[in-house]
Amino acid sequence: MNTKLYVGGIPYSANDNDLQVFFSSAGTVVSAKIINDKRTNRSKGFGFVEMSSEEEAQNAIDSLNNKEMMGRVIKVSEAKPMENRSRRF
Repeated sequence: MNTKLYVGGIPYSANDNDLQVFFSSAGTVVSAKIINDKRTNRSKGFGFVEMSSEEEAQNAIDSLNNKEMMGRVIKVSEAKPMENRSRRF
């Protein structure tokens, strides 16, 4: 288990601070980042949260997966390393 979590289904109106506050109920949040589209700068609806320990990361998965955040149900899981993939043009 690592301390970095993938979060899907994030409301498009949410910002990094909203994500950090939401996850603080599970423990100490080291960082929270919502991924934006590079061209439009709009949220892609997913992001990453890093917790301060593996125990807190597991607690976040257990307590926040399938919970509602600002009207949308989010999915929380352990972040996986990005696989090599071809660039789209």
